[in-house]
Amino acid sequence: MKSPPPSTFHLTRKPGNAAKRTVTRRRKYSKNLIFLTHNIRDSPFHRGETTIIRKQGQKVSGMTQKVLVTGGGGYIGSHCVVELIEAGYYPVAVDNFSNAVRGEGNVPESLRRVEKFLGTSIEFQELDLLDKPALEKLFQKHKFSAVMHFAGLKAVGESVEHPLRYYRVNLTVTLNLLEVMQAHGVHSIVFSSSATVYGDPQRLPIDEDHPVGGCTNPYGKTKFFIEEIIQDQCRAEKEWNAVLLRYFNPIGAHASGQIGEDPQGIPNNLMPYVAQVAVGRREQLNVFGNDYGTPDGTGVRDYIHVVDLAKGHIAALRKLKDCCGCKTYNLGTGTGYSVLQMVKAMEEASGREIRYRIAPRRGGDIASCYADPRRAETELGWKANFGLERMCEDLWRWQSQNPTGFSNGPES
Repeated sequence: MKSPPPSTFHLTRKPGNAAKRTVTRRRKYSKNLIFLTHNIRDSPFHRGETTIIRKQGQKVSGMTQKVLVTGGGGYIGSHCVVELIEAGYYPVAVDNFSNAVRGEGNVPESLRRVEKFLGTSIEFQELDLLDKPALEKLFQKHKFSAVMHFAGLKAVGESVEHPLRYYRVNLTVTLNLLEVMQAHGVHSIVFSSSATVYGDPQRLPIDEDHPVGGCTNPYGKTKFFIEEIIQDQCRAEKEWNAVLLRYFNPIGAHASGQIGEDPQGIPNNLMPYVAQVAVGRREQLNVFGNDYGTPDGTGVRDYIHVVDLAKGHIAALRKLKDCCGCKTYNLGTGTGYSVLQMVKAMEEASGREIRYRIAPRRGGDIASCYADPRRAETELGWKANFGLERMCEDLWRWQSQNPTGFSNGPES
């Protein structure tokens, strides 16, 4: 079979930074597999690795592990689908489109683009985990080795305004999922938790032994309750294994600029809003409070590149093979940045001024929150690789190439 021309992404830094680098993804074809070999040392994909990807239409072999990805069309879910494929797993993604944009063929636009830039096909089913009979049918159709659970509502501010909705959706979908997993003998799960379970920190940096449960908003409480449910299940049923990943603040995008965070409506998180101001979609940023006990008075958070976060899920999936019981890990960088520091970093990445105004504090927010990620490095062999500059560069590439997100951005 004749190889098509290599696909090339040009990543251009601003003047004064490193020179432009070109990443070429060369396809080598064999009878059954496509090998994507990344030969550039500073590739934004995998350094010096060869990745095995299924050709479109190829059936999954009996040795390939199927992993269910709930919320697979969303921001973090879609990036994890990329990493699963590149690590040799077979992801089956489900989503109800509450946070995902519908593309051609009723497939999330994020996954459709992943199929295109990885040259593979992704199995997807539109499914709401509140529909337990439909979930049962999915498990009857597939033999999953593990589940990555991202599905749920996720905005802190919205949870304060609509607590009952958050409790009903987030807890019910998880209970449905765990009950169906139990019924079908699937006992391995990686859960998308959050640093919000720590509440207002008693000490910094926050390690996994920090007290939990003093959550300041309903979103955080749902994450805490779900952690407790999974821990109880692992104690009661010794064949269960779970890794609870407490995220700090994922930002950035895939280096291709093809997938990234695309909030539906007004962004609830800082950096998507900042990026939309930079691209001209929003007039200015509201900075909620400048009277916190931080160096510049604005809130401090630990921001982590979404690709680093996704790689943490692969490390967690491998940990499950050790029959680990229930383990908890922070996924963060260990460094905190204030809101105004993030604004400045995005101005440097975009070359544009980002207008902002100081607004009153927002309910449920805390002053500072950043991780001690050493346990993940020791036990998972995982560590965040990308710094703030790279996070903002990749975020800006995504936003500038897709000014209104997936709705009308470029396909290639």
